Amino acid sequence: TDASDADAFAREMANVVPLVADPRGRIRAVPPVSPPPATTPSASHSDEPDAGFAAHGVDRREIKKLKRAQYVVGDRCDLHGLTAADACARVRRFIDSSRHARHRCVCIVHGRGLHSEQNLSVLRTRVRESLRSHRSVLAYADAPPGDGAAGAVYVLLRR
Repeated sequence: TDASDADAFAREMANVVPLVADPRGRIRAVPPVSPPPATTPSASHSDEPDAGFAAHGVDRREIKKLKRAQYVVGDRCDLHGLTAADACARVRRFIDSSRHARHRCVCIVHGRGLHSEQNLSVLRTRVRESLRSHRSVLAYADAPPGDGAAGAVYVLLRR
């Protein structure tokens, strides 16, 4: 059986063409796999665009519609000057009252954190975490440049 295995292997390899060797004789090292970047406070820097969020089962094209201001904004909420805890509580109340008023899209202004320590927007991070966990939020995205850009978020609500 060893001879038949060797013959079968030789038949299979008959048309194989060897790889061309590097003329400089170098052996290329496999590039190391870098771990995904850890979520740090710097990840919420005010100048970085947000990819947006769409709840499970919601078409990701809704994010593009929000970014392009293709929805009429029914109401606005400005969170400037609030602590993170107060801002999250206000966002929850605002979302509930906006949905009760049958608004489909709302704008929440959280600011870009330009006057905070290290220019990081604590409110931006916390508000968006709160929106992700709210049952009435279908999607959100950075507001268009004329309406606050990275300092505000458009939120699409359930009907």
